[in-house]
Amino acid sequence: MTNSTETSLRVRPLQPADNPHIARVIRDVSAEFGLTADKGFTVADPNLDHLFELYSEPDSAYWVVELDGVIVGGGGVAPLLCSEEDICELQKMYFMPAIRGMGMARELAMQAMDFARERGFKRCYLETTASLTRAIRLYEHLGFEHIDGPMGCTGHVDCEVTMLRTL
Repeated sequence: MTNSTETSLRVRPLQPADNPHIARVIRDVSAEFGLTADKGFTVADPNLDHLFELYSEPDSAYWVVELDGVIVGGGGVAPLLCSEEDICELQKMYFMPAIRGMGMARELAMQAMDFARERGFKRCYLETTASLTRAIRLYEHLGFEHIDGPMGCTGHVDCEVTMLRTL
């Protein structure tokens, strides 16, 4: 007999049909934290509704987290644009409240960094905002160090927290 309170969590690669679902997660979480398009946050990204296509580019990957078959989070990695070739960027890490605190962000970040390392990247960069204190603590625990300013050309003008980690 199955316990009715059991839930099914699964991490899997992003598929084309997932585009509207992960875009909704990103928009909902952004709204929850006041991360609006006018401030240059991810919700302003013109590719937000086409993440499968974006992460189908070479040396890029994105994974979604499903809770009982519903997409409730995701995260990815891609080369950092306008930077040295050995630097990737941890990107679009968003998780609905239902799975926060379950270790999924850590698992996804580690999976993304393993993917990047396998493709020859030596360093991983990320940008976030100071209001996302839990995310910053996670990144610090994963070995990311704060750096003085932005790298590459991400377009995230209000992401004042910049971090870098050796892979």
